[in-house]
Amino acid sequence: MIGDELMSKLLYVVLDGLGDLPSPLLGGKTPLEAAEIPNMDFLAKNGKTGLMYTIRKGIAPESDAAVISILGYDPVKYHSARGPIEACGAGLKMKDGDLALRCNFATIDWESKRLIDRRVGRNLTTEEAQKLAEAVNENVRLTSTPSEFIFKSTIAHRAVLLIRRKNGKLSGKITNIDPAYSRTLEGLGIAKTQAETKIEKCKPMKPSEEAKLAAELTNEFVEKSHSILEEHEVNLKRKKEGKLPANFILTRDAGDTLPKFPSFKELYGVKFGCMVEMPVEKGIALLCGMEEVELPLTTGNLEVDYQLRAKKVLAVLEQFDGIYIHIKGPDEPGHDGEPEKKKKVIELIDKHFFTNLLREFNLTENIIVVTADHSTPCTVKAHTDDPVPLLISGKNVEADDTIVFNEKECGKGSLVTISGPNLMPMLIDILKK
Repeated sequence: MIGDELMSKLLYVVLDGLGDLPSPLLGGKTPLEAAEIPNMDFLAKNGKTGLMYTIRKGIAPESDAAVISILGYDPVKYHSARGPIEACGAGLKMKDGDLALRCNFATIDWESKRLIDRRVGRNLTTEEAQKLAEAVNENVRLTSTPSEFIFKSTIAHRAVLLIRRKNGKLSGKITNIDPAYSRTLEGLGIAKTQAETKIEKCKPMKPSEEAKLAAELTNEFVEKSHSILEEHEVNLKRKKEGKLPANFILTRDAGDTLPKFPSFKELYGVKFGCMVEMPVEKGIALLCGMEEVELPLTTGNLEVDYQLRAKKVLAVLEQFDGIYIHIKGPDEPGHDGEPEKKKKVIELIDKHFFTNLLREFNLTENIIVVTADHSTPCTVKAHTDDPVPLLISGKNVEADDTIVFNEKECGKGSLVTISGPNLMPMLIDILKK
């Protein structure tokens, strides 16, 4: 389609965890309501708005299922669990029957098995995590059944585990060790609003030998890796500095096969690029047949980083019919319960990403969408089933009566309330008009 009759471009901007609830610390406003966002307000005023349940009402989704859904795929039909998607995004080669799990470095009290912090105070550096992962790979051996593994740290406290049984397959139908998430038999991860702090062992969810062995291997890996992590020089140094040690690995969302998505080209006849930060979004985008647009090197200064991303999008726009852009920013302060910080991050995105983007992005010829993959309210510190705000602006989009972009105003918009899988077909239809 690119270079043929389709001349308009679609920018699909997902602000991770953007949705929120009123906060007493912001005078009863959400961070988005309290933020000064003239660019997003401009887009809302000149376009249509609404709300979106990213999967469906009543489900507080994990990021993987939510992103799959808002890219137009039924997450129950196509989802195979987050672990395999993270493995793909981290560059690990997975075969059917391998066991892949999303992991967090965490801090626990080993004697009581009490979880102290599931993200190590959110100050574990990527470099520290890499050293810890190297030690685990070098020193842990799985012996409960003949197997080999790769444990790969990705960004900060995040990691992926891939276990391959030498004489058979493993099943992803096992429970999470991470107490913040439960899962369905279909593999969908569900965020708990009130997570337990007691660490439980991994258990099979089905009475099969493959699930039983998968649970045993996961428990063996977690126990043996704890012994390595507890005495590692990185953690000894962290303790001396008054920081939490990364002495435990939480596992969740196991899977034993990669999802098989029909590509965007097959479904919609369009060529899409993706510019994303985290392995889970990268894995999904690549599995959907998108072409990766590499993020500019991080400077450590969000103002500069957001400007560089806007410039990169504009520089590569002509190569694609559309670009999926995923910005992590608002999610972390949501999880940390910091509404003022979330408000400031939203303002930085508006001022430095959208200002630079809209200077050159022609709204009379092209379309822009701004939404979120889920709500992460600061008062809850977890994903919830609250709908997220949505705006569509640009070519062929007739403005409704919305004048600003936030949860309350979008609830009055002409798009009303939609479900995630219905959004992408709607956008492609607008794009092709």
